[in-house]
Amino acid sequence: MNKQSKSPEKHSIKIRKPNFELEKDLAHDWYDGSAFKTAFENAFSLLFPLGEKSFIESVKYFQKEIKDPKLLDEMSSFYAQESVHRKEHQKYNDLVCKLRDYDMELLNKPQIKRYEWAKTALSPERRLAGTVAAEHLTAILADDLLRNKDHFTNSGTHVAKLWYWHALEETEHKAVAFDVYAAVCGSLKIRRRALLFVTYFIMRDVLRSTVLILKQDGQLWKIRTWVDAVNFLFIKPGILRRAFIPWLQFLRKDFHPWKKDNRDVISEWENSIPMKN
Repeated sequence: MNKQSKSPEKHSIKIRKPNFELEKDLAHDWYDGSAFKTAFENAFSLLFPLGEKSFIESVKYFQKEIKDPKLLDEMSSFYAQESVHRKEHQKYNDLVCKLRDYDMELLNKPQIKRYEWAKTALSPERRLAGTVAAEHLTAILADDLLRNKDHFTNSGTHVAKLWYWHALEETEHKAVAFDVYAAVCGSLKIRRRALLFVTYFIMRDVLRSTVLILKQDGQLWKIRTWVDAVNFLFIKPGILRRAFIPWLQFLRKDFHPWKKDNRDVISEWENSIPMKN
């Protein structure tokens, strides 16, 4: 039998029970005191509960077609990790909306509408391709977060640790959806289109929510807000600028997430995650 998992032989995906105390941090602009950076990260968190649900559903749909015991085990761990991500980000989102009087229904409306549309309008293969593309985006942003020390230098301790934990686990399971897709479909054309589609809608949703949050906070029309935005996204640290080349690599015919073996960052960060006793 051909091996369907292409992850490194001794690589494992761990199930953790993190413990974050977020209330003190989320009550204010926790990210360097910057209204934009805080709003942008909070807006990203809003995507995860429903996003992770759709990822699990799209991968699980094809479970009966997977025969490789290693990949089946990785899929099980993927479901478990993503379920915890849903739970922790829902806590985050509920808390930040409560503390800062944000309208979660308004913020999540486009994502909910698109999720319902995709369930009927897209084939299971295309939904899985969307998951593969989204997992690539989270994986490259996770690697940048874990590898570069210029993100959360002066930021909320517990919120930062939540993002480090999420990034670590996204790195661990970064190839699971990809390997399932390769086993059951593997269309390069669909995969490339999915990256363009997913990138557009993720960035649109995040920026829309960021604008709504900044408006609510009375920070939308301040020059400092948009100076921070340009620096953060494109200059220093320039998270989108730094992600561009890794983003492009997904379009290669021979791409695989583990062609970049970054397990070293997992070892470096995993002991810093606060865990439940």
